[in-house]
Amino acid sequence: MAIILGIESSCDDTSAAICVDGKIRSNIIASQLVHQNYGGVIPELASRVHQQNIIPAVHQAISDAKIHKNEIDAVAFTRGPGLLGSLLVGTSFAKAFALARGLPLIEVNHMQAHILAHFIGEDKPSFPFLCLTVSGGHTQIVLVRDYFDMEIVGQTTDDAAGEAFDKTAKLLGLPYPGGPLIDKYAKQGNKHAYKFPEPQIQGLDFSFSGLKTSIMYFVRDRIKEDQDFLKNNLFDVCASVQERIISILLNKLKKASAQYNIHSIAIAGGVSANSGLRTALNESAADLNWKVYIPKFEYCTDNAAMIAIAGHYKFIKQDFVGQDIAPLARMQF
Repeated sequence: MAIILGIESSCDDTSAAICVDGKIRSNIIASQLVHQNYGGVIPELASRVHQQNIIPAVHQAISDAKIHKNEIDAVAFTRGPGLLGSLLVGTSFAKAFALARGLPLIEVNHMQAHILAHFIGEDKPSFPFLCLTVSGGHTQIVLVRDYFDMEIVGQTTDDAAGEAFDKTAKLLGLPYPGGPLIDKYAKQGNKHAYKFPEPQIQGLDFSFSGLKTSIMYFVRDRIKEDQDFLKNNLFDVCASVQERIISILLNKLKKASAQYNIHSIAIAGGVSANSGLRTALNESAADLNWKVYIPKFEYCTDNAAMIAIAGHYKFIKQDFVGQDIAPLARMQF
């Protein structure tokens, strides 16, 4: 039996988790509300708040797991990708904790961990499967052959789906983070009220920059005609924007499923918490004979449980790193 301490600090959430023999015992997430005042994450502020939150988060994770810190067998941490200052805090803490106790260190790729979050619960996907990984910084279709045998077969050529949600929310005057608000308001609107273009990108890659520009011009022109346009039509605009983003994602996912003849489909990343995407994916599953895997909400956004479970599988392989390890803001698969 191995006990893994997981540390996640890639962006603005400080998280610590304990995994005992492949089972998550605790998962503590300390969110940073300060960024709401600025309409986005301020990297320097994020790293400072991580320094304040990381020790209490680890202490709480250990306490909730009902273990003693001396029982921990290894420390897994997010090496990247992410904000360098934020990653430095988590990496430095993990190295210090491991060094003080003579424990092995396990580096984890943040995006791979999002996919491995599917192995936390009982309903685990079997290999191979396709995973649509969508967040504020990434949009990828990943062919998953094994726990760490993953290939990106499609990705965004410019902006991520999560960024499209958040930038649209800002255009609509919604507070940060705006993506969840668009999801909330979309439930009350008509998704067919307005038509936004779908980018014509070859292969399995995505593009969202043109869609963002189209939304910007749409909002500008409608407000010129009617100052109260957003006030009177906000729900319909949110529903229409969300419908287009989801259709872009699912159309590529359907193409990938057909191309690789794989019908086990998973989603991961912060945007996988979007209720519209979840509903659309389940509807597609019924039509295309897919077996769909959707993680619990708490494992969609950035969290240390996914780092700890990734650490569990790396511990089995004895895949460790030395104290000379450094974070990588643009870490690749």
